[in-house]
Order: sequence, then C-alpha cells, then structure tokens
Amino acid sequence: MNKEFALVTGASKGLGKAFAFELSKRKMNTILIGLPDEGLDLLTNELKNKYEVESVFYETDLTIKENILKLAAWVNENFSVSILINNAGVGGTKEFLNADVNYIDRIIQLNIRATSILTHQILPNLLKQPQAYILYVSSMAAFSPIGFKTVYPASKAFIDYFSRGLHQELSGTNIFISTVHPGSMKTNRDVTERINKLGTYGKLGLLPPEKVAEISINQLFKKNPVIHLNASNVFNRFLIKIIPAWIRLPVITRVIKKREIDRE
Repeated sequence: MNKEFALVTGASKGLGKAFAFELSKRKMNTILIGLPDEGLDLLTNELKNKYEVESVFYETDLTIKENILKLAAWVNENFSVSILINNAGVGGTKEFLNADVNYIDRIIQLNIRATSILTHQILPNLLKQPQAYILYVSSMAAFSPIGFKTVYPASKAFIDYFSRGLHQELSGTNIFISTVHPGSMKTNRDVTERINKLGTYGKLGLLPPEKVAEISINQLFKKNPVIHLNASNVFNRFLIKIIPAWIRLPVITRVIKKREIDRE
C-alpha cells in the first residue's frame, strides 16, 4: 500500500469521467467507482495506456448502504487513498406530488447518505497519508430552493453544510477539504437538451466538465475551501445572496416549470 490513489465516485461519465482524466494527466493513480456496465473497464484501460498510471475500477450502486461498506472495506484493504472526490449524485425535475417515491429516495440516498457514509469509512485511510484531500461536488442549486426540483437543491445544500463543517472539524489534520458548486454542465444528451430549453438562463456560468475538473483540482491543491469556477459563477452566487427569496424563488420556479419540467 505504498502507492497513493485518488478515489472518484460517479466516474463513468460526465464530471466524474473528466476528473479521472484530469488526475491521470497529472500522473495520479485512480480508483474509479460507478454503476455496472457503464464502461469503467474501458476507461481504466484507456487511462493506463494513455498516461502510464495505475487505474482500477469498482462497479456498485451507492444508494445501497451495504454496497458502500463493501466498497470502503475493499479500498481500505488494498489501497492508500490520498484524494477522495465525492462526485456521484443525481437530480431531476418533476412535480413533487407526481414524482415516484423511488425517484425521491434515490436523490436522498446517493447525494446525502452515500456521500456521508463513504467519507466516514475512507477517513481513517486518508488520515494515514502525509497529505490528503477531499473534494465535494455540490451545485449552484445549493444556494436557493427551487420549485419542481425540491429535493435536489436541498441535497446539495446538505453537501455544502456537511463539507464546511467537516472542514472545520478536521482543521489541524493532514486532510484538506474543498467544495465546488458547478452551474450547468452538458454532461449527457438529456442534460444538454434541458440546458438548451432554458435558453440564456441555462447558459449562465456554463462550462464543459473538463474545464470544471481542471479548475477544481487546481484549486483543491491550492487549498481553497470554496472553489469559484469563473466570474459568472461568482456573480450568480452574489445575485442569489442579494435578491430576496420571495422574489428569487418564484422567478426561478416559473422558468423551471415552463421550460424544463419532466411530466413523464
């Protein structure tokens, strides 16, 4: 266990995949976590061949607590982890009343429970390293409630509070914690279609996943606790802070309802 690894959840696509490439470019070994049959075997082979690093994968559903514990036990037994990137998450846009209970539960289990438990289980491993880092992927949605998204912004607000609290708790240790709050990213066809439907609103702060990963890793190693991706990201957050919720919330909700709501 002398080689150090970076563990990335949700690594098979989107931002997680971008993190895998960004870390490999920097000659860092990776442990990539994702759902079964999403091409993690091909991705790890590509990273090994292209960047001459070690890369292994583990396929599991992190919404199941037992799976998280098994994953953590496997990692802790076989690898020295110096970087943990909690990227796995899920969202969506539905009328809460008509949303399937499994849709609601999946957001809670993956965004909140999996993030908390995996961090808890990997912490002893991180504490053994000379220097270790944890990166949490929250969202701009964490800074405001949004109708027709309801559970998702609340889950991302949890990540924001959780990471900041843990950052203070672990101050003075070898572990540094950062949180990034991306805006819109065209990570797959469905998300791209939703962003395009939102027009100008959907393009505010828009960055490709590769750029988000690059900036995030740079800022993580510079030990910035809150990562600002670009000027638009900072400005949008400023607007959210200064515009009263009674004005902001109805406006955002109307935009979401008109252009993005999934009525399936």
